[in-house]
Amino acid sequence: MMEIQGGVDFLAEERKSAKFDVDAMKIMWAGGQHQFQVADRMARLVASDPEFNKEGRVRLERRELIKNTLRKAAHAWKRINELRLTEEEAQQMRLFVDEPSFTDLHWGMFIPAIKGQGTDEQQRKWLPLAYRMQIIGCYAQTELGHGSNVQGLETTATFDPETDEFVIHSPTLTSSKWWPGGLGKVSTHAIVYARLIVDGQEHGVHGFIVQLRSLDDHLPLPGITVGDIGMKFGNGAYNTMDNGVLRLEHVRIPRDQMLMRVLQVTREGKVAESDVPRQLIYGTMVFIRQTIVSDASRALSKAVCIATRYSAVRRQFGSQNGRETQVIDYKTQQNRLFPLLASAYAYRVVGEWLKWLYVDVTKRLQDKDFSTLPEVHACTAGLKSLTTSATADGIEECRKLCGGHGYLCSSGLPELFAVYVPACTYEGDNVVLQLQVARFLMKTVAQLGSGKQPVGTVAYMGRAEHLMQSRCSAHKAEDWLNPDAVIEAFEARSLRMSVACAQNLRSFSNQEEGFQELSADLAGAAAAHCQLIVVSKFAEKLRKDIPGDGVKEQLEALFGVYALSIIKKHLGDFLATGYMTPKQASLANDHLRSLYSQVRPNAIALVDAFNYTDHFLGSALGRYDGNVYPKLYEEAWKDPMNQSVVLDGYQEYVRPMLKLQLRNSRL
Repeated sequence: MMEIQGGVDFLAEERKSAKFDVDAMKIMWAGGQHQFQVADRMARLVASDPEFNKEGRVRLERRELIKNTLRKAAHAWKRINELRLTEEEAQQMRLFVDEPSFTDLHWGMFIPAIKGQGTDEQQRKWLPLAYRMQIIGCYAQTELGHGSNVQGLETTATFDPETDEFVIHSPTLTSSKWWPGGLGKVSTHAIVYARLIVDGQEHGVHGFIVQLRSLDDHLPLPGITVGDIGMKFGNGAYNTMDNGVLRLEHVRIPRDQMLMRVLQVTREGKVAESDVPRQLIYGTMVFIRQTIVSDASRALSKAVCIATRYSAVRRQFGSQNGRETQVIDYKTQQNRLFPLLASAYAYRVVGEWLKWLYVDVTKRLQDKDFSTLPEVHACTAGLKSLTTSATADGIEECRKLCGGHGYLCSSGLPELFAVYVPACTYEGDNVVLQLQVARFLMKTVAQLGSGKQPVGTVAYMGRAEHLMQSRCSAHKAEDWLNPDAVIEAFEARSLRMSVACAQNLRSFSNQEEGFQELSADLAGAAAAHCQLIVVSKFAEKLRKDIPGDGVKEQLEALFGVYALSIIKKHLGDFLATGYMTPKQASLANDHLRSLYSQVRPNAIALVDAFNYTDHFLGSALGRYDGNVYPKLYEEAWKDPMNQSVVLDGYQEYVRPMLKLQLRNSRL
């Protein structure tokens, strides 16, 4: 077997050409010195532990795959306890294990839901059990027949005043809970969302803590039918998760297992609002969507890291000193790759801003200040939609950028895509979320001139008169260096698209009918608004002091690449709204090309700044040392197909075909 050449850095020359402090950029990417140290320590801890080895995952049969994931989750929990890791360190360890698992929903949805929707008493009872993993929870909202339309859920929770219990029931096949991760085979408890019925009256959809399985033998409790929903897209990938189906046949739970922080049902069967504002539960949603945006930047940066390193290693055509040209030197490759690199950084910056927004809105809600809530809801919904769609498309583009080898499972890209792509659907279908943003934008436009000033990410609409009249002032390519000029272009485009939609809606006597008819245009206006948010938050970052030699200059170049590549991609919007001329658009494209030349010598260092271990990348193409080909060769021979020289089935099928004597054949 060919040995991989060790200790040689095939990307050393690329790294020498960097014009910035890579260590400082690593700290910026991580969000600070402390965050960098925690992430770096946990990444190395996982990478050095053979129990977390990812080799061969894509070749395992489903039951073996799940068992392998259970083993890793158990080992991670053992290490977390042995090392007495903090909650932050434990979260980072699970992240770098890099395998979808039942623990994701336990920590990411079950616990936050109890914290956000449970009373103080319920939190005291359930959280210690969950934090010690003496119970394992999941989040059972989506049903076979309803996902995005939560109000359409069919599962019922009927109060029985005689026994002081709720009766949880699945009245139809389509009311079966469907998709919750961890539900299929592992979870002992679920937060089940159901229609609350008290004394024959419905009171909306609420969460209920339901025990699913015995804590002694793990068998389903009476009235509960539960199982796995089967194989999903891709090899390995999300098949490590036991996504489940759940039917509930008149399952009884104590009254105090309804999450009652906002709405309470008394022993006497009275339904009462608590003194806790209903809006507080939005804080949990903002937290989850902020996490999703951060996950988008991480997933896209993994794909970009693989594609960038491989593009520097791979040589095809041309000849420089007798050597073929590095693929990364082709402008067509840069034109596809560098906007994705810039997007990864842009989403990272907006993800950091969303952490601040979560803290801000939580404090406001606790002070009963709900003024920013509609804007925050629209902003987080829109950014979730924008970043996940762009990331899913970006990972697939990175696979194509790696040519034929990107199609191999050993490239890491097919599995990364298969793991990531459901993010476009969970926590809100992306098109549905865009239309929610559009409704908010239409309300904001309708209030212009009423004296009510738009706030936060729609504050620019308060300058509607100027933005409707203004024109781009660019006369030469360098004028597009000015972030303020770039931002105004995005503001004018977004406002004008929203105003056009609002004007078109007025021609319909039935507004809902109009909204349906114009939904594609409205979704486009929402996307334009969300791209503006990313551009403006990236620009805000650049106005701050950013430590590290050359770091700010690199971020400025990436800001330009991100913004100008969007102008190029959506040029029709920018021209149709009348803000810029075709000549000015051409100048923007000229400047974009010059920015690619600035990024090129720094490309490898910019992906090194993600600080990903080879274990976390899981890619023969994205190796830190660039020694790609021996690794690809070695991986091929590990496939079970190569365990025998003559394949199974040769004697029965291939040999008879080879020996068959055809008579009177026309072939």
